[in-house]
Amino acid sequence: MIDFVKAHACGNDFLILDEALAGGAHAALAQRLCSRNTSVGADGIEFLERRSNGEFYLRLFNADGSEAELSGNGTRCVAAWLAESEGLKQVALGTLGGVRSCRVIGREGASYLIESEMGVPQVEARTIEIPGVGAVAGAVVNVGNPHFVLFVEREDFGAHGLSWQELGAKIATSPLFAHGTNVEFVQVRSATEIAFRIYERGCGPTTSSGTGTCASTSASMALRGTARELKAIAEGGAQRTVWPTNDAVMRLTGPAEIVCQGKAFQVNAAVAGKPAVVLF
Repeated sequence: MIDFVKAHACGNDFLILDEALAGGAHAALAQRLCSRNTSVGADGIEFLERRSNGEFYLRLFNADGSEAELSGNGTRCVAAWLAESEGLKQVALGTLGGVRSCRVIGREGASYLIESEMGVPQVEARTIEIPGVGAVAGAVVNVGNPHFVLFVEREDFGAHGLSWQELGAKIATSPLFAHGTNVEFVQVRSATEIAFRIYERGCGPTTSSGTGTCASTSASMALRGTARELKAIAEGGAQRTVWPTNDAVMRLTGPAEIVCQGKAFQVNAAVAGKPAVVLF
């Protein structure tokens, strides 16, 4: 049996599994367990490793089985679980995209308000050429993982005659990005507030994204002259970032809620050559 925890941050949901239980089948487990209609359902799985020196390390696998550098929301979900299960109010979590330090600053029931240090965003204005669409102006942003940010005017967040979901899919899988990219569609509403939609690499449209929030706000600050503290509203709710200067660490504050704990049972069916997992 495999124990799991489910948590979400503004509707962006994750399963948390002990790395030792993965048995090398990370991708297969993610594909199976994240299925919305036949299993638990999630945008991805955070595999949590407790190293002998006391440090924590995360590996993130998206719902399609691909591995990503990190997730701001997923990292925050793990921090919430460690606060819930072990009483940790501050924790450093290693990821492929670097160490992310999280601090609990509030709690209501199983929902935690957490501030995370998200590294120093790298923002560069760039226009890309998408077949069938043409030139698309935006910004490439790295916050430990890759993003392409578009500034849009339409209320429905569409651009270039396409819905944001359609254009997001084209950009996310463009060969211009060797490892794919997350895509954000941003409306600057005022000097202190933006709204955005996210097409997430390896998952598709999601209700929220921690790194997407950081990418969207850093691009707004660096290229659109907004305030250095911004409220960013996604479909799943609002998060807040603070970025004092372009060479400073960005801080992200948002909620994370523990949803449930459960067990998965091994069966003999195979997924991608690995033991499959189903829930009873």
